[in-house]
Amino acid sequence: MQTAELMILDWIQTHFRCEALDTALTFISRLGDHGEVWIVLAAVLLLIQRYRRQGAAVSCALILDLVACNILLKPLIGRSRPFLLRPELTLLVSPPGDASFPSGHTAASFAAVFALKGCGSPLWKPAFVLAAVMAFSRLYLYVHWPSDVLGGIVLGAAVGWAGAKIVGNLPKGKT
Repeated sequence: MQTAELMILDWIQTHFRCEALDTALTFISRLGDHGEVWIVLAAVLLLIQRYRRQGAAVSCALILDLVACNILLKPLIGRSRPFLLRPELTLLVSPPGDASFPSGHTAASFAAVFALKGCGSPLWKPAFVLAAVMAFSRLYLYVHWPSDVLGGIVLGAAVGWAGAKIVGNLPKGKT
């Protein structure tokens, strides 16, 4: 499996690598370095009365993601990152020091998408576009295996739906 995943990563490097994407995808990836873009989105939604439940759902999903991804799965699985097998490759970002599976950037991104979708917010559509590009950026930057990104999508979907469901079950006046 690892050989097939390396072939995918190498194919991306061969066919997509260019200065414009180096700049754009590094920037997009940095937006999610600690979930910043999604945390800011949740905070803005929480500040606006009309969107408070959506902000609460995104916040709840991000907290569930933090626990599941960063506290439980990454340390438990402890998967090495792909760039460690390609020392000749010049990374465009600082090498992450934590484990590879699942992709935290991808999981947080899709947690926000599915929380918004679960709340019936139309914001899920632009959030999905950003989440998909961010997920691809992790492959482009050679810091995650394709299965890490897929795992992040699945985890993000699960905690996103859970966050929306938890907030949806709260009485209306509680958010």
